[in-house]
Amino acid sequence: MVEQTAFLDVFGSSPILKVLDFLVVHEEFDYSMTDIAKLSGVGYATLKLFWPKLTTSAIVKQTRSVGKAKMYTLNKANPVVEKFREFYWETTKIAVSDAMLEKVAA
Repeated sequence: MVEQTAFLDVFGSSPILKVLDFLVVHEEFDYSMTDIAKLSGVGYATLKLFWPKLTTSAIVKQTRSVGKAKMYTLNKANPVVEKFREFYWETTKIAVSDAMLEKVAA
């Protein structure tokens, strides 16, 4: 079972958000579509439904090929991705801070 992040606690766990969440948290590595599906907790068939939109809008980019597998990562050069990452980490920071304050108050 994939553990849910503070970002997903706030915004829900739709398949596309799960994938974006995974790619932001693990942005230092590249992954195959199979690994992205498995590690983000999204079915491979579901990932294939919205993956073309992520690639054509340059949210993700192919980094290399390993055998038949194409490897992908978040496209940090994309201004939309840059803003999303800022939003993601600010949301996470606030959610974690609020959770800590609730624990202290309890």
